[in-house]
Amino acid sequence: MTDCLFCKMVARQIQPAVVYETEQVLAFRDIHPKAPTHVLVIPKKHLPTLNDLAAEDTALAGELLQAVKIVAEQEGLAQSGYRTVINCNGHAGQEVFHLHLHVLGGRTLKWPPG
Repeated sequence: MTDCLFCKMVARQIQPAVVYETEQVLAFRDIHPKAPTHVLVIPKKHLPTLNDLAAEDTALAGELLQAVKIVAEQEGLAQSGYRTVINCNGHAGQEVFHLHLHVLGGRTLKWPPG
């Protein structure tokens, strides 16, 4: 997608602050962090929302979750705790329409979130 901010990051037209990467997944620091640690984990394949994840993307979905776990470990959040959020569409707060998982930690997070 030529207009997608995250696709431009995957193509390195925009350089993200990468913390983890595989052939299928990219994880980078959020430019507007909501916690001391705020990393976004995205599939390199363009999927606008979680609703667009198809049956053939099952392995990719698993890789995204494994990436969250690895990022949490690398960032020192695994033991103290972290939150993973997927916003789906406008009412949920999704701003960039490329599936992404937020990994938030580094402080006590309150519930409900908002």
